[in-house]
Amino acid sequence: MIYTVTFNPSLDYIVGVDDFETGKVNRTSEEVIFPGGKGINVSIVLHNLGIDSTALGFVAGFTGQEIERNVVSFGIASRFIRIQQGISRVNVKLRNLSENGKGEKKLLEETEINGKGPMISQEELEEFYKQLDLLTKGDVLILAGSIPAVLPATIYRDIMDRLSKREVMIVVDATNDLLVNVLEYHPFLIKPNNFELGEIFDVTIKDKQDVIFYGKKLQEMGARNVLVSMAGEGAVLVAEDGTTYQGKAPEGKVKNSVGAGDSMVAGFVYGYLTEKSYEKAFYYGVCTGSASTFSEKLATKQEVEDLLKIYLMERN
Repeated sequence: MIYTVTFNPSLDYIVGVDDFETGKVNRTSEEVIFPGGKGINVSIVLHNLGIDSTALGFVAGFTGQEIERNVVSFGIASRFIRIQQGISRVNVKLRNLSENGKGEKKLLEETEINGKGPMISQEELEEFYKQLDLLTKGDVLILAGSIPAVLPATIYRDIMDRLSKREVMIVVDATNDLLVNVLEYHPFLIKPNNFELGEIFDVTIKDKQDVIFYGKKLQEMGARNVLVSMAGEGAVLVAEDGTTYQGKAPEGKVKNSVGAGDSMVAGFVYGYLTEKSYEKAFYYGVCTGSASTFSEKLATKQEVEDLLKIYLMERN
């Protein structure tokens, strides 16, 4: 079974405003609301690709109820712990739009305002740990995103320590110390982007060769596989079998920047579990991430398969 963890899920309220102006009343020209959080995004994309997962984490208040309702509506099993204090956060994403003269709207800029999230007690955290104690050999656990300030800064490391003898396949998509601190427990996959990779080693990543060099350093520190996303430049995989894969991003019109990295993680996990090949997993990761950026929503299986077919033809 696959489990995704989102410690601080949200309701993402995405609004489009034509020619937004500060200090004035602006009215939306488009709007959508859906459950947000990196782990939730991974679960949604996995479901779209045909693989079931269970979403773990914490929800609170009326916003938490709506998050859980939406997650279940996507066909995802929900085992969120309902906590007593506060409400789950609302993240507002403002898209400034402009007409391009052809009746189409162009995205000028995107601004985000993210909420804090609720309090989580020690008792509620212990309830979460009891859920993890049910994981066994062959299960997949995906730890994705930042953590709220009310939780220990070492929580990802604590989770991996707790599960270290259970042979659970663990994927970590996090930044800085959250990521570095888990490496001694040999996560199956980590997915920094190129900027985060540079921050870890206090260097500027200039090209894919730099990514490979520092990706191998992360392997020396304990990571089994290192997948580095590079936005429009594509991605690089430094695999545990000694191979490396690199590729440009497929060409297409960018419509949505939300969830691209999460989609890449979901695509890689799907590709690896179904094909048992790091090469296929890499291609699925790249194309799934790109398919989400080319869509108003997260990638569907058909969108991924169509993009993968073109992508592989262009590589041959």
